[in-house]
Amino acid sequence: MSSYKALEQGAAHKRVPDDVATNPTIIGHEFCGVIDEVGKNWAHKFKKGDGFAIQPAHSFQGALTAPGYSFRECGGNATYVNIPWETLQMDCLLPYNSDVYFYGSLAEPMSCIIGTFHAMYHTRDGEYVHDMGIVEGGKMALLAGVGPMGMGAIDYALHCERKPSLLVVTDIDDARLTRAESIYTVEHAKECGVALHYVNTGKLENPAETLRALSGGEGYDDVICFAPVRPVVEQGDAILAVDGCLNFFAGPADMRFSAMVNFYHVHYSRTHIAATSHGNLEDMREAIRMMNAGLLNPAAMITHIGGLDCVVETTKNLPKIPGGKKLIYTQIDLPLTALADFAEKGKTDPMFAKLDEIVNACNGLWCAEAEKFLLAKMQK
Repeated sequence: MSSYKALEQGAAHKRVPDDVATNPTIIGHEFCGVIDEVGKNWAHKFKKGDGFAIQPAHSFQGALTAPGYSFRECGGNATYVNIPWETLQMDCLLPYNSDVYFYGSLAEPMSCIIGTFHAMYHTRDGEYVHDMGIVEGGKMALLAGVGPMGMGAIDYALHCERKPSLLVVTDIDDARLTRAESIYTVEHAKECGVALHYVNTGKLENPAETLRALSGGEGYDDVICFAPVRPVVEQGDAILAVDGCLNFFAGPADMRFSAMVNFYHVHYSRTHIAATSHGNLEDMREAIRMMNAGLLNPAAMITHIGGLDCVVETTKNLPKIPGGKKLIYTQIDLPLTALADFAEKGKTDPMFAKLDEIVNACNGLWCAEAEKFLLAKMQK
């Protein structure tokens, strides 16, 4: 959706250059690859054949330029790119030592989620101190939380070092909630020391009241809002505990987007708002470390795969395409295909029949075996 917002806003976007109409940039900021050539100035650090992932939000000298938004020569939706010198200067070309490419591309969105958890903050009554991070052992709610980024947040909340004791995940779509619960089960969460609840707020007469009741009437220390929808934002504000932090994660495309905040609670209960749009370099390193250690599996974010040829139409129509992230393999041609459609396509295409078998063995998730099989079968 970040690419879609860049498409919709064009030069008005904070990261897109003013002359984009005459000097187009390459979109796609969640990507990884293999280094093909290295100039003499960087030969001491990189070599041909090294795997890499990029932290695009490098903010060189305060500028908001980023691969996938700002550069004519660098973005994820290309077969070959030139790495910008700003990326190298800010040490944002990160070693990615794995032959599973899709994890490398998901390191960036996972870093955004990790950054959000780190950016939550809390105060101390009577002191001028901000304690950073979610409340360890506290109560957390993820609103509209079973989209791709919400799925990653559930994964991180259950497996990071600083866990909540209560995690409530909401949405208004039963199918998406059911899928999330089948991947991150209540039983597994309990093994992790977290009481996990999935709630369809679309079926509740008073969602805020029900959610507060789930918290024992105290409200939530940490609330993350994953949808730029006014009622969802206001619901998040209504369920905050004393000193509760609401993180507005979902950046809106509408520059006039606003919602009501209860300033009585801001004044007397010390509730407050944060927002994050990206992670930093250390957040991305943490994402890569946790994936390499098997602590995170962001495959749950992915619902479709495709080749470079389907990028334009997919990006233009993204809000109309259901599901989570669309994973693009930029060295092949492949129509955008939902994982859920593999079985049907497999009736006439043996490749999709085999992919369906592999994915079903992984609880319906894209996986390393599926990626390797796809890339072996597809002509580059």
